[in-house]
Amino acid sequence: MSIYADTQTPSHLAWLVNTVAGIAVARVRDVLQLIKNRRDAAVLAGLDDHMLADIGLTRGDLRDAYSEPVWRDPTAVLVSRSHERRINRRRVGIGLAEKTFDAPSIVPTVQTVSNKAVLPAAWRAY
Repeated sequence: MSIYADTQTPSHLAWLVNTVAGIAVARVRDVLQLIKNRRDAAVLAGLDDHMLADIGLTRGDLRDAYSEPVWRDPTAVLVSRSHERRINRRRVGIGLAEKTFDAPSIVPTVQTVSNKAVLPAAWRAY
């Protein structure tokens, strides 16, 4: 008996069954995690406004999280909202609250010369 007889490679069918089973188990695990996260978000809905403010959330955040489709994780919205507020609190603490953007205006300016409005060239009638 040779050494190769004991170490046979699995057939294509066995490989296919293993792959399909692995994908199915991963999807079931994802669905169970989604159900758990929805239950955790439901517990947050039972908290009062002061307790929600302590963790950086509002009732509106909870409403927005539950307005997501069923297959999306509502806790992802809650984590991002809480993170945004935490970052903004830190910015206020170090004096960076004002964000100014130096972008050009999209509204054309009208120049006045001696009480007469000078229209931009694109507005003049030919």
